[in-house]
Amino acid sequence: MELPFSFPQNRRIEHLVENRTVYTAKSAELNVFETHHFADNVILQFHQPVFASMIEGKKVMHLREGSFEFLPGESLIMPADEIMKIDFPEAKMDNPTKCLAMTIAPEKINQIVADMNLHLGRSEEMSPWDLGHFNFAFTNSKMVSEIIQRIIYLFVEDHTSKDMFIDSMLKELIVRVVQKQNRNLLERKSSKLQTSNRIAFVIEYIKSHLSEPITIAQLSKMAYMSESNFYRVFKNELGVSPVQFINECRVEKAIDMLRVPGIQVKEVYMACGFNNLSYFVRTFKKVKEMTPSQFKSKTFLD
Repeated sequence: MELPFSFPQNRRIEHLVENRTVYTAKSAELNVFETHHFADNVILQFHQPVFASMIEGKKVMHLREGSFEFLPGESLIMPADEIMKIDFPEAKMDNPTKCLAMTIAPEKINQIVADMNLHLGRSEEMSPWDLGHFNFAFTNSKMVSEIIQRIIYLFVEDHTSKDMFIDSMLKELIVRVVQKQNRNLLERKSSKLQTSNRIAFVIEYIKSHLSEPITIAQLSKMAYMSESNFYRVFKNELGVSPVQFINECRVEKAIDMLRVPGIQVKEVYMACGFNNLSYFVRTFKKVKEMTPSQFKSKTFLD
C-alpha cells in the first residue's frame, strides 16, 4: 500500500508526532498520520467508528484488550470513542511512520449491515450480521488491500463523483470486514460452537483433517445441506469458498512446518494434504505472495 503521487508533497509538517492530513467525504473522513520522531503513550481518540491501516513503519498499539505491534499490511477497526495509546519506537525524520485512519458515519455502517442481512442470508444458528462493537485487528487480504488503496486514491483525487465512488468502496470494505470478523470468531471458537453450529462443525473437521482428502460433497453431507446450499452459506459466512478456506488452512499449517530447521518442502506439501508439488507451490504463492522455498529462506535469513 502506498500514498498516491498526488498526496501533497509540499504539505506543511506542523507536528513531528502524528502530523495529520485530512480529506473529507459525505460518509467518511480520511486522516493520514505521519510521525517523524520517537514517541510513546500518544493518546488518540475518534468519536465515530474508525478503520485504521498501516502504510509504513511500525506502531505499538495499547488497547483495552492488550498491546500489539501494528505493521504495514495490517488493519484495525475500532468502535467510536475507543482510547488508543500508541508508541512509535522506530520513527525518524528520514523514515516516518505513516498510517491512515478513516472514520465512517455510523448510519452508513448501519445501512450496509442492513443490506447484508437482506441479501446475504445466514444459517439459522447465527444471529443477524453486525459490525462487532470491539477492537478487531487483522492482516489484510489482497482484496482488502486493493480496496484501501482505491479509497486512498479517491479521497486524494477529489473527483466530482467522489462520494458515490467512496460509498461503493465502503460497502465492499465493510462487508469483507464483517465476514472476516465472523470467520475469526468461528475459527477461534469452532470447538465450542460445533455442537450448535453446522459451519463451526465443518470448520473443526477441516482443521483436524488437513492432511486427508476433503471434498465439498463430504462437507455438505456433514452439514446436512445440498452442495449448492452449503457452498452459498459457507461463502456468505466466511467470505471465501470452502476450497479456498481449506487451502488457506493448509498453507498456514505449511508455514508452521517450514519454520522447522532442516525440513524439506516435499515433506511439507504431503503432510498438508496437497496432492502434488506444483499445486502446493501455486496455492502457497497465491496466499503468501512468495513460494514455499522463498518463505523458508526468508524465515531463516531473518
